[in-house]
Amino acid sequence: MDPEQIPLRDLHLPEAIGWWPLAPGWWVLLAVVLLGILLVLHKAWARWRADAARRIALKELARLESSWRAAPNPVLLATRLSELLRRAMLAYAPRKDVAGLTGQAWLAWLDRGMDERLFTEGPGQALQELPYRRADERVSELDVDGLLDAVRRRLTTPLPEST
Repeated sequence: MDPEQIPLRDLHLPEAIGWWPLAPGWWVLLAVVLLGILLVLHKAWARWRADAARRIALKELARLESSWRAAPNPVLLATRLSELLRRAMLAYAPRKDVAGLTGQAWLAWLDRGMDERLFTEGPGQALQELPYRRADERVSELDVDGLLDAVRRRLTTPLPEST
C-alpha cells in the first residue's frame, strides 16, 4: 500500500482545562485571604480611631508651642499645658482614675509607664504650681523646652494597662 494513499490525520489534543470556574479549594483560599485583609483593615481603622485624641493633642501642643514662641508667658503656657494633659489623659484612662488627681498624685500618675520621671523629678514639676501663679509674674527658673518635651513624651507614650 502506498503511504500517500492512507487516510491519516494529525493527532487532535483535547482543549486545555480552563481556570474558570474555580475549584472549591480556591474559593476557600480566596475567602480566607479576603477575611485576613478585612481583619487587618479593621485593626488599622480601630488603631487610627483610638489614636485620634493623641493626634489632636499633639496638634494642640504644637499650636501652644508656637504661641509660646510668639509671646512668651510661662504661666499661661503651663496653664494650657496642664489643661491639655488633663483632657488627653481623660480620653485614655477611666475618669475615676484621673479626674480627681491633683498635686504630687497627678504628677506621679503622669509618670506611669514612662522611662524617666519627667513630672515628679524633672521639668514637669512646674505643672504643680506654675499654673496657679499670677499671669504677669516673672518666672526665670522654668525650663520651657524641657516642659514641652515632657508633655510631648507623655502624649506619645502609651499608658500602661490598668491593674
